[in-house]
Amino acid sequence: MVITVPVPSAPSSAAYGARRVEKAAPRTGSEVSNVIVFIQDAPQGPSLAATRARILQENETFSPRVVAITRGSTVDFPNGDPFFHDVFSLSRSGTFDLGSYPRGQTKSHTFRRAGLVKVYCHIHSHMTASIMVFDHAFFTIPKPDGRFAIEDVPAGSYQVRAWHERIGENSQSVTIDAGRTSDIQFTLPIGMK
Repeated sequence: MVITVPVPSAPSSAAYGARRVEKAAPRTGSEVSNVIVFIQDAPQGPSLAATRARILQENETFSPRVVAITRGSTVDFPNGDPFFHDVFSLSRSGTFDLGSYPRGQTKSHTFRRAGLVKVYCHIHSHMTASIMVFDHAFFTIPKPDGRFAIEDVPAGSYQVRAWHERIGENSQSVTIDAGRTSDIQFTLPIGMK
């Protein structure tokens, strides 16, 4: 089963659609890249595939600012700035501190628990990123045009959420019938470029 969303018809609304996310989405300049669409309380599959994502530290920012991964996945934090960074989190789902390291070095962390992990830099307090760790594979980050698809969803009724790092969540119900595609559209007050 697939959940899809059409392109928004009104310029003031943002519809979120999908692609399969195995690594962090490249920074597109659009706030849509900071949205995660996922099924709340989704059924767990037999095993989760661990992936490897990357959040670059450059120009005193984390890029991308939002990453979605499965539990057991690793995120690399390369330092591309000509000065030190110190990546850390105090989140319940993933407390860690990678320490300070210079340009050209990369440190990594493996996320063992599901939940939201907020990431910061001790040296540059304005640097933030969000890592959403899931116990299932039914999530995605929309394409720059807002479209998304979540594939292979078992038949049933679900709550689908669109989460943005600053705006919060929007939730809608959807019923998936065997062998059919279901459409859903979210509107969040963010801009699309």
